[in-house]
Amino acid sequence: MPQSPPTSPTHFTSEIDTGLDVETDVTADPGGTAGGAGPEILLELVDDEGATIGTAEKLWAHQQPGRLHRAFSVFLFDRQGRLLLQRRALGKYHSPGVWSNTCCGHPYPDEPPFVAAARRTAEELGVAPALLCEAGTVRYDLPDEASGLIEREWNHLFVGLVTAPVLPHPDEVDDYAFVTAQELRELRAERPFSVWFETVFEAALPGIREIAGRDW
Repeated sequence: MPQSPPTSPTHFTSEIDTGLDVETDVTADPGGTAGGAGPEILLELVDDEGATIGTAEKLWAHQQPGRLHRAFSVFLFDRQGRLLLQRRALGKYHSPGVWSNTCCGHPYPDEPPFVAAARRTAEELGVAPALLCEAGTVRYDLPDEASGLIEREWNHLFVGLVTAPVLPHPDEVDDYAFVTAQELRELRAERPFSVWFETVFEAALPGIREIAGRDW
């Protein structure tokens, strides 16, 4: 499956206010869709160079054959160098009940990926990153056999630190854990992970090692 290497060098320039407000999703159609299936959430479609070319409804963009769209993935570590993982809530439409990195998602149209990553981390885990740094991008096309959906994404990678208690939102996160590199290897051997985890983890490793040390 085609993918591009992460951009380099890793760019560490940004810190954010840990007092970020937690908000509910802003949708393009607060009144719901015509079919009554719920509010429509839009994301950005991109071309092969990562430039925005339009918008699409979130679920539609993930249905076969998929549409290339902008996404982000976050890897946060505690002061002991342990990675914060989450197990996705069972009610998720995509990859429910599997383990994944700290947070993943999609910027709203015209929302900078950095802002979206900080916002969504707070919404899902009830804590804002104390430090959040850009760690490149990676493109991939990854079908998910369990759901029949596909991840065709231009993914912006972020690594950083978390220092406050985690308070996960039950609709988003079923469980969470802080793990060492060895504990991550053991967990991956025992439990299912999201279809995108390995790709984004490998792409983010240079930035991860600058934040969490060479043990990773």
